[in-house]
Amino acid sequence: MQLLPEMLKAFWETLYMCGISLGIAIVVGIPIGILLFISDRGLFFENRFMNVTLGFVANLIRSIPFLILLVLLLPFTQWILGTTIGPSAAAVPLSVAAIPFYARLVEASLREVNKGVIEAAVAVGAKPWLIIREVLLPEAKSGIISGLTITAISLLGFSAMAGTVGGGGIGDLAIRFGYYRYDNQVLFTTVILLIVLVQIIQFIGDWAARKVDKR
Repeated sequence: MQLLPEMLKAFWETLYMCGISLGIAIVVGIPIGILLFISDRGLFFENRFMNVTLGFVANLIRSIPFLILLVLLLPFTQWILGTTIGPSAAAVPLSVAAIPFYARLVEASLREVNKGVIEAAVAVGAKPWLIIREVLLPEAKSGIISGLTITAISLLGFSAMAGTVGGGGIGDLAIRFGYYRYDNQVLFTTVILLIVLVQIIQFIGDWAARKVDKR
């Protein structure tokens, strides 16, 4: 009960970090995922250089473990925000990690769209933007939402790691009050809280994906 205010603060810091990162992942990741798909070989916006470049950058960022990425981006975070401490600072590496991760999931969802539907749209002379808006996104909507759910859960785990280097949130609480003070009760409480959050996110994501599934 004594740590209840700290736990509430850590809870909202985690939601804040993940919320900002998820929002940036949606705004930037979806367009990158679309570009990765439509610039591939045999599609209506084929561009080998763009496809290879975007794919290389996405794979490069995804190949770096998050804790190392967090440290590598400390100078960048300092330059943008003037600090490397706190949930706002932690949101920077979280966003950088989330963008290519979600972009690849969006690309995978678009690959599940029936190629015949795309070819029919091209055959009737539809513009690329119209095909993206009226064909690709509606057809892949369920997969895109499922990918967003996976990204949100991954960000929750990453945010706990960010807490170990002063990012705040549930991870910071677990380290400072649980690990350093050998308080297993705090550790177990934070683990239970993370489990509950994951279950809630997964439930909402599955419900939304089923709701928009056209199959």
